[in-house]
Amino acid sequence: MSRQLATFTLEGAHYGVDVMRVQEALRFQPRTAVPMAPAAVAGLVNLRGQVVLTIDLRVCLGLDPLPPSARPMMVVVQVGGEPISLLVDEIGDVIDVDDDAFEMPPDTLAPSLRGLVTGAFKLEDRLLLALDVDRAVAA
Repeated sequence: MSRQLATFTLEGAHYGVDVMRVQEALRFQPRTAVPMAPAAVAGLVNLRGQVVLTIDLRVCLGLDPLPPSARPMMVVVQVGGEPISLLVDEIGDVIDVDDDAFEMPPDTLAPSLRGLVTGAFKLEDRLLLALDVDRAVAA
């Protein structure tokens, strides 16, 4: 069985999320900071009149946050029926992946990341990390 994943990169690593969860991909959008918000909350964006929460995936994945001058791309996903914007370095393609190419993450991966990265698809030239959007947003 195969499925389609929308792909993106963060610090050179390739990630994928179920394409059915993706509403759209956007270039940089100005954000409004939210005082007292958790570190992963990068702010709010006005998406054609709808206020959308923006999550910095770098923080969720234990990476250094983006510098304030950065202009990241956004992948807008549906979580619980609401759009949530995920900050990413680059937006990739939608690709077909085969379940036979999937492997669970190794036991040596930090437990905090095992909940976010559900496994890896072995592609010809790289690994594609499968991201659990629900857990990433909840982290």
